[in-house]
Amino acid sequence: LPNLLFYGPPGTGKTSTILAAARELYGPELFRQRVLELNASDERGIQVIREKVKSFAQLTASGSRSDGKVCPPFKIVILDEADSMTPAAQAALRRTMEKESKTTRFCLICNYISRIIEPLTSRCSKFRFKPLSDKIQEQRLLEVSEKEHVKISSEAVSYLVKVSEGDLRKAITFLQSATRLMGGKEITEKIVTEIAGVIPKETTDELLSVCQSGSFEKLETLAKNLINEGYAVAQLVNQLHDTIVESEDYSDKQKSVMVEKLAEVDKCLADGADEFLQLMSLCALVMQQLTQN
Repeated sequence: LPNLLFYGPPGTGKTSTILAAARELYGPELFRQRVLELNASDERGIQVIREKVKSFAQLTASGSRSDGKVCPPFKIVILDEADSMTPAAQAALRRTMEKESKTTRFCLICNYISRIIEPLTSRCSKFRFKPLSDKIQEQRLLEVSEKEHVKISSEAVSYLVKVSEGDLRKAITFLQSATRLMGGKEITEKIVTEIAGVIPKETTDELLSVCQSGSFEKLETLAKNLINEGYAVAQLVNQLHDTIVESEDYSDKQKSVMVEKLAEVDKCLADGADEFLQLMSLCALVMQQLTQN
C-alpha cells in the first residue's frame, strides 16, 4: 500500500473507501489501535502533526491479528479534508511521511487537490473520485428506500439524482428530509423540488417569457414574487445558466452576453449583494437582449 491521496467532489465515497479498506485489513479489534483518523474538526496545526502524528507513526506494528489472520505490518494515518490544513502543517508532514514509511502509511483526503502542497502530492499515489453516475445513485437510493420502507415514485428518484449532481450524501439527506415531511405518504417529484430548493421549471420559463414580452412592470412583479416565495437567486442563476446554454432560441452573441451577466451576478451574490437588485439587474439585461432584435 503506497501513501494515498484521494480527491474529488463531496459525497462520492472517499472517506468510506479508506475506512472500508482499513477495516478489511485490520479487522474490528485492531482497527482502533492501527488507524489514526484526523478530521478538519480536529486540531491539525503544525504542533499536532509534529507531536501526535509523529509519535503515532513511530510505534511499530506486528503482522498478526488475534483471530489468526495475517495483517499488514503498518499503521494508517487518515487526514480527512486535508485541503484545510495550513501549508506549514502540510510541510511538517513531508519528512515524517518518508522517515516512517516502514511502519506507517498516510491517506490524505481532500476536495481540491490544488490546495495540497506539491511535495505531498508527489509522495502519494493519487486517486480521483468523480461524481457518481446516475444509475449507481438510483440503485442506492432505491435500496435505501426499500430498507427504510419509504414509498417514492420513480420520477422522484431520478429527480433526486438530478438535483444532487453526483453527490450521494446530499441525495440521501434530501430523501431523509422528504420522508420526514411526508410522514409515510409517497414522495413525489414536487416534494423533492420543494426540499432541494430548486426553482420549478415553469417559474424559470415564465421569467424568460416575461423578459421576452418587454414589459418592465410585469418583470418587477415577477421578481418581487420570486423573492417573496423565498427562492435563492444564486440557485436561479445556476438554473438559468443551464437553460440559456442549452436553448436553441438565442443567438451565440445573446448567449455570451447573458452568461457573462450571470457570472457577474453570481460574484456579486457571493460578495453579499442585495438579491432583489441583482435579480432585477440580470432580468433587465436579459430583457434588453431578447427584445433588441
